[in-house]
Amino acid sequence: MEERLQKILSSAGVCSRRKAEEYILQGRITVNGAPAGLGDRADPARDEIALDGRVVARPSEAHTVLMLYKPRGVVTTLSDEKGRKTVAQLVKDCPVRVWPVGRLDMDSEGLLLLTDDGALTNHLIHPRHQVEKEYHVWVTGFYPEAVKKLSRPMTLDGQQLRPARVVRLGEDGLKTIFSVVIHEGKNRQVRRMCAACGLTVTRLKRMREGDLQLDPKLKSGQWRYLTEAEKELLQKDSLLQE
Repeated sequence: MEERLQKILSSAGVCSRRKAEEYILQGRITVNGAPAGLGDRADPARDEIALDGRVVARPSEAHTVLMLYKPRGVVTTLSDEKGRKTVAQLVKDCPVRVWPVGRLDMDSEGLLLLTDDGALTNHLIHPRHQVEKEYHVWVTGFYPEAVKKLSRPMTLDGQQLRPARVVRLGEDGLKTIFSVVIHEGKNRQVRRMCAACGLTVTRLKRMREGDLQLDPKLKSGQWRYLTEAEKELLQKDSLLQE
């Protein structure tokens, strides 16, 4: 299906739609080897689209999806102006250009997907799809009503959140461990929810996205390709939310 080039480039994670317009006007975008014009459309399944001669969308190309166990202290970006370590550095051995699906803040760890599939990225991060994300959270300051408070509807950034599913998992020394399942994935959402209930997060680990679990065999900082069965799990999650 044909779409505007700006949308294709944005969905592929290459740049924003506005920046894509600039690239087109500068003559930096080609479709099947010919310079593109503003307003041109293309079919990612049929046409080869390139920026500065580098192919960013190739027809019938099999997409790559990686599972990374992101460590704490690493930022979920492809580059960082402050010189901090990025997830791109952790997957530099991957021969395909991939980008992070959503975000996991620097102080958090666990499951992070990276891909070159723009459609899958949009399905998993678009607010209307509300794909479940499960976190294990270590907190201090626990009190008996904390589970109930965390499970109630909350408002962040003026938006009403769907109630989280919260289960107390046990104790780790002086810390209490919860399982928290959310849908929206707003910036530092779980940490802010806990802070609103008087709890201090000392560790946060993402365990699941949709039906896809973090591989327990992966060590912090390691990554692997998703299996075809795991890719189907993600596609199923996407289709169920349509």
